[in-house]
Amino acid sequence: MLITENQFKDELLETILDNAFHCVVVVDANGVITYINKAYCDFIKVNQTESIGKHVTDVIENTRMHIVAKTGKEEIADLQYIEGNYMIADRIPIFRNGESVGAVGTVTYRDTEEWRTMNSHIKNLLTELEYYRNVQEENTGAKYSLHDIVGKSTQIMVMKDRIKKVATSEVAVLIRGESGTGKELFAHSIHQLSERSNKPFIKVNCGAIPEQLLESELFGYEEGAFTGAKKGGKLGKFQLADGGTLLLDEIGDMPMHMQVKLLRVLQEKEVESVGSVKPVKVDVRVLAATNKPLEKMVEEQRFREDLFYRINVIQINIPSLRERPEDIEQLSQHFLQKINKRTGRRILGMHENVTRRFAKHNWPGNARELENVMEAAVHMCQGEWITQDALPDYLKEDTVMALGAKSLKEILEDTEKRVLRAALREHHGDKLQAAKSLRIGKTSLYDKLKKYGVEF
Repeated sequence: MLITENQFKDELLETILDNAFHCVVVVDANGVITYINKAYCDFIKVNQTESIGKHVTDVIENTRMHIVAKTGKEEIADLQYIEGNYMIADRIPIFRNGESVGAVGTVTYRDTEEWRTMNSHIKNLLTELEYYRNVQEENTGAKYSLHDIVGKSTQIMVMKDRIKKVATSEVAVLIRGESGTGKELFAHSIHQLSERSNKPFIKVNCGAIPEQLLESELFGYEEGAFTGAKKGGKLGKFQLADGGTLLLDEIGDMPMHMQVKLLRVLQEKEVESVGSVKPVKVDVRVLAATNKPLEKMVEEQRFREDLFYRINVIQINIPSLRERPEDIEQLSQHFLQKINKRTGRRILGMHENVTRRFAKHNWPGNARELENVMEAAVHMCQGEWITQDALPDYLKEDTVMALGAKSLKEILEDTEKRVLRAALREHHGDKLQAAKSLRIGKTSLYDKLKKYGVEF
């Protein structure tokens, strides 16, 4: 049989790639594997012939090949966790007539010993990075970074790009989104990427502080300012955040008289403690967060228009979980790993029927609701895989609960009760151990047990 020059070239190229030390994979514009070499198949323990034609996410864990093929943006020297180890991955888009039609990816290692050495070095660096991150958290109060925002949806990618752009500026940012979408997470990320990252990050929940105490919490007080005032006085959140960032969470709940005082601080960049006669200059970048319709509140004269424009220089709108269903599975796995690590459980994943149920649910409580559901499911799970039996009752029903059938508060309380019962059951009624497994204080556990009437 006559072998053409092109056939010879194709066979030669395939032979070279199959015998290379590098792992190589090629996907089309839809993320479907069109080629994967033998080295990659041997490494991840899959059949080469059966892998071709499958979506890359079904074959390679933590891959981003399909994203690169879709966006046309290359990713060089990215860390990828595969088969229990960190590898270095390069992902290059393939263009035809100016349009991305696929991507080629490589995972680099020359031999087993070199790979182990590299992996050990990376793990050591990550451990060191985690140490310094913990030190910074202790010193500044900022816990999260952009890497803690989990999701592969277009909306999340756009949000991350937007955060990178606004973080380096000094402008005020208003973060908006439904309850449970992670507004505080985004605020932490802005601070971490800013020039103020080594300075304090202070959060104030405007809706959680009694109205009569809010002024002293924000601006502090002098000794003898009122009955019960501490000796020596107390610094307010603005003074504590000097040089850094202050997050005014739930700013829509701030009373009108405090809005006037806040506006003055933002305009004059100085605060006057309760009982003081001399203002103090402060250098604070203010971020605000809310799930309230501030524009409507302005119309109803429940929120000052001048303050609204002062805090709304740049607006970030976080999409709800139901608007980005492609993130549900990745978030579920993220929460599962987090809960496994904290509790010492070894739950491997979720059955397909659970994944399908999650995809159909409206998630009115967003990521917070999903995390609570995963927490309950891990504690209720009998084996290594989460089944529908481990889910809260409202997710077991044949018909998906309509949005509004229960309030967000009722949904979260139902889930919290199940978690409390499961924790007590798992620790045979030992409340101290149950509190430790849930990472809450013993007093907080007793308060919740009393609130819900949970007994063991």
